[in-house]
Amino acid sequence: MTQRILGIFLFVAVFALTATVSRGESEIVVAIRYLQPKGTSHSHLYLYREDGKLLRQLTNDNSGQDSDPIFAPNGETIVFTREKPNDTREFWSIDPRGTKLKKLDTAPDWYSAAKSSPYFTSGGEEEAPSSSPTPAQEQSASAATPESAEQGEHQSVTALDAVTDATDHPPEIIKAPDGSGEIFWRKGKEGEGPEEVLNWVMWFRDSKSGQETQIGRLRGFPSFEPLHIRGNKDAQFLFEGPLRLIFFSCHLDSTNGDTVEAFDFNKRKLIQLSPNYATPVPLPGEPAFLTLTENRYVTIPGSTKTANCSYIERWAANLKESCDNYEAYLRFHGVSSDEVVEGFTRDEYEKQLRENKEKGHECYGQPEVRYARKGSAAICYGASMYRPGKTPAVITIRNGAD
Repeated sequence: MTQRILGIFLFVAVFALTATVSRGESEIVVAIRYLQPKGTSHSHLYLYREDGKLLRQLTNDNSGQDSDPIFAPNGETIVFTREKPNDTREFWSIDPRGTKLKKLDTAPDWYSAAKSSPYFTSGGEEEAPSSSPTPAQEQSASAATPESAEQGEHQSVTALDAVTDATDHPPEIIKAPDGSGEIFWRKGKEGEGPEEVLNWVMWFRDSKSGQETQIGRLRGFPSFEPLHIRGNKDAQFLFEGPLRLIFFSCHLDSTNGDTVEAFDFNKRKLIQLSPNYATPVPLPGEPAFLTLTENRYVTIPGSTKTANCSYIERWAANLKESCDNYEAYLRFHGVSSDEVVEGFTRDEYEKQLRENKEKGHECYGQPEVRYARKGSAAICYGASMYRPGKTPAVITIRNGAD
């Protein structure tokens, strides 16, 4: 009997050790607030595997809003902030297995010092990778209309600012860092383009063959100056193994705000990352990147109300697209095929599709993973990825300004 008990104990011990050391894959914890049609919605922590598999919901307390989850450097603890009424802020910790939830007297030094990981921006050093409202500012889902849930505008540099003499001088030539070729610009036909001063068409010249390929126009009112890593204007490219990209921002209009387009040097094609803004966050050592993606006027399930939402998404080296497909277009906006997206009927969509085709914009980028429930209206309040064996081991996306 004693041997049997000892055997059971050893089995449990080995199982526990195996469970501890089996966390070899990257994981990402995201603070997500799923907007509800009635009442107050709350932000909780959700842990995903990097491939998008939901491992578990970590928190479910409705006394406040959980935000800014950050992995400890060793990946064994997650510290987060709980915002409560009357501007009360608490610090909590939990382990990735959903146990050891503990209220802290103060935030650890490493948590307070953590900044958002480097990301691509067209703004100043102070620009954060999210313009989402903070938990204290966000209203309840019952009031989450386009007006009340409006997010801040990105201060993108438009072509009018970046190329003041664009009428006479084309934007600067952009040379690929691997010497494969260069992006250059030619004036479009007279009368084309949103404004004549912005009427520059992107071309690519292959270094070996000298062959020139017309790429097309950047959407809306573009900035011809590429996005760059925050704090380093010379870091404009995302080249990581087979991943070979450069990003541009464009102002669409007052309704849709800004968007980001990636030029894929492999496909030699422009790919729109979001109907609205998407902030690229590199994953050093991986042929992939994250985006903090903002989608405006997402329908709140179970209601006719909409809200401006934000999601963490992962993109692989082979940027996928959905083209010429109404259902894919709807999925891109996060709704099902029997719903209406932003008031667009099928006929209205087909009309827009024809117009986009004429401009070469018939396709929409498709992320490999969106770390949120399918078809949900959600707001991201920060995320953190733990990557065992990679440098840096922790990637952080903080809520709001650093």
